[in-house]
Amino acid sequence: MPQTYSISDLAKEFDLTTRAMRFYEDMGLLQPERSGPGGRTRIYSGRDRARLKLTLRAKRLGLSLTDAKDIIDMYDSPRDTAAQLEKFLLVLAQHQQQLEAQMMDMQANMDELKVHQRETRALLAKAQRKASPKPAPTTAKPAAV
Repeated sequence: MPQTYSISDLAKEFDLTTRAMRFYEDMGLLQPERSGPGGRTRIYSGRDRARLKLTLRAKRLGLSLTDAKDIIDMYDSPRDTAAQLEKFLLVLAQHQQQLEAQMMDMQANMDELKVHQRETRALLAKAQRKASPKPAPTTAKPAAV
């Protein structure tokens, strides 16, 4: 008999809430069987576990759940492997472009932040020089011999 899992089994294994599990089900990423009164008990298969693992991997890569679903669904269909791999490469290339654009934006923000820090430090130093009391003129007395 194939291995099955409860919602709490998978939630615990993958450090998720049961609410997140139900959300993934609503998105069509998971398709547990239902049992018990009113079909309230979810029974997840090994296939659901594998799909959940792939979904979480896609999330870590920064892919949207829609992209993750499209890619994972391709592996369930009897399509050509080359087409699946080409689609995956396309999604990864698009995501890479997004990340590179975000990195450029972040670098521009960091550069601007450094300019503001330098300017602010210079203004602070100038303000501190003006605010510091000027030393009182000293009249030197001859030392007693």
